[in-house]
Amino acid sequence: MSKPESIMIDEQKYVRADKVKSIDSPIKIVILQRGWVMIGRFERSGNDCKLHNASVIRIWGTTKGLGELAKYGPKASTKLDPTYGVVEFDYLTVVASVSCEETSWKEL
Repeated sequence: MSKPESIMIDEQKYVRADKVKSIDSPIKIVILQRGWVMIGRFERSGNDCKLHNASVIRIWGTTKGLGELAKYGPKASTKLDPTYGVVEFDYLTVVASVSCEETSWKEL
């Protein structure tokens, strides 16, 4: 008997964990237009960008800015608002990005 690869519940598709492809792209803090500061696994194809496992960084909780978050990971007072998915945006909306220390952001 074969196992289903996905199921539908309330018009939402759910995929088996062993069928999910892991995202192996770099973790970046991305500053977008209009003040959005987000973190996630960054993927770019031309002008199309995606942040996988993304969160909005609502409160940095640092004394030395975003660089401290990038190097050492979230602090006790850092507030992350998960997006529960992929955030997509055009590269032209990126103001700046900061590469993060992979080991400091294990949950991404």
